[in-house]
Amino acid sequence: MTTITPQTADNTDFAAGGPIMTVRGVEKHFPIKEGALQRVVGQVRAVDGVSFDIRRGETLGLVGESGCGKTTLGRCISDLAQPTAGGIYFRLSHDDQVALDAILAITEDRHTPEQKQFLARINREHRLDKMSTSARRIYRRNCQVVFQDAFSSLNPRHLVKHIVGRSLRVYREASGRDLTERVVSLLESVGMGRQHLYRYPHQFSGGQRQRISIARALALDPDFIVLDEPTSSLDVSVQAQILNLLHELQRQRGLTYLFISHDLGVVRLMSDRIAVMYLGRLVEHGTAEEVFESPRHPYTEALLRANPDLDADPNAEMKGLEGTVPDPANPPQGCRFHTRCPVAIPLCGWEVDDAVSWLSESATLPDTLTDVERRSDFDATLVFQDEDSARSVAASLAGSSVPAAMAAALETVSVDARKVAIRFTPVDEVTLEDLGGGHLSSCILHTSPLTGG
Repeated sequence: MTTITPQTADNTDFAAGGPIMTVRGVEKHFPIKEGALQRVVGQVRAVDGVSFDIRRGETLGLVGESGCGKTTLGRCISDLAQPTAGGIYFRLSHDDQVALDAILAITEDRHTPEQKQFLARINREHRLDKMSTSARRIYRRNCQVVFQDAFSSLNPRHLVKHIVGRSLRVYREASGRDLTERVVSLLESVGMGRQHLYRYPHQFSGGQRQRISIARALALDPDFIVLDEPTSSLDVSVQAQILNLLHELQRQRGLTYLFISHDLGVVRLMSDRIAVMYLGRLVEHGTAEEVFESPRHPYTEALLRANPDLDADPNAEMKGLEGTVPDPANPPQGCRFHTRCPVAIPLCGWEVDDAVSWLSESATLPDTLTDVERRSDFDATLVFQDEDSARSVAASLAGSSVPAAMAAALETVSVDARKVAIRFTPVDEVTLEDLGGGHLSSCILHTSPLTGG
């Protein structure tokens, strides 16, 4: 990949060696409101503690199922949504990033006055949600977005000349004839031309509209572009044209991409590194070759089986993921994928909700369940209307049909009249760990010494 060369005056303070974007512990929660007073009764945890770096001149692929939070994360990084917690930093130097990580590892109440001063400076100069006005203006011209649906992202009442040239006018980069020529040059860089200046978006095909979106994103000569499913709504042949265009533009201009997609084939073609996301968290992160050739998380393996490379193996069997995605307002404890994982073990984080779900799916949960008295996610009491229902549920949980991993994690099942007490072995939240060489995984089969990983 071509290394980014500073192209504007506001690049001069960017210290060499630092990443374009530094994402640390980012969360984005959406409130759940109920009742006439719209009281908040919960939070949808769309993004729930994500950290990674995007290096200059590379393409980082962000993949996962629909609803995993990847688009929400992209909106936070592009400053179109404010994170609930965590920080997103632009153009940190290597030394500042090392110092920042050391400080963030310490609880806030233990920060020294010097560390607080350092954080105040970093936030003012580099952190998106706390930047000064001048720093935010620099960021907004250097971070652009290409959206999935080009038709809805282009103003249908504006000519192409005005759509592509708007940012040039706003930043007073050009006007009059010079503006027109700049727009023509941008259109030519994406395979279009002067003849398209005075047309409206509805007069173009899907691929042409996406080219217009790309030309608009390039107008201010940015360092970084968020590509949010830029080819998913296009025909296969048009997809190839757009991907080749993005490759060529990156080579010519030294661009950095965050490429968001659910299409593993496209991600493999485009990306230098890949981050795999599930239910608001990263579960694996590594180079494209490592992730595709040697995946270290069952979710990644499941995604690859669902989209096999038929060119490499024409007889490969396509197998979709089983089970449903858990509720992001109440994600599973431990490993969030364990409820759908074919190789789950007792240490993955089984909880009371897993037992209730299994009872419901196996049709052994009576309609007489009236309440779940929770002491924790791992410890609760099921309350029934009658004793027979309680004894029946207890017998089911002690039976041989319970999944082996769940049964091994189940410490206690006891009956007291109409109540069934259930307790699972508590576990900590599973986090990403380095397997060596920067290949990260959050699967305890590979990271926990207790499993021989």
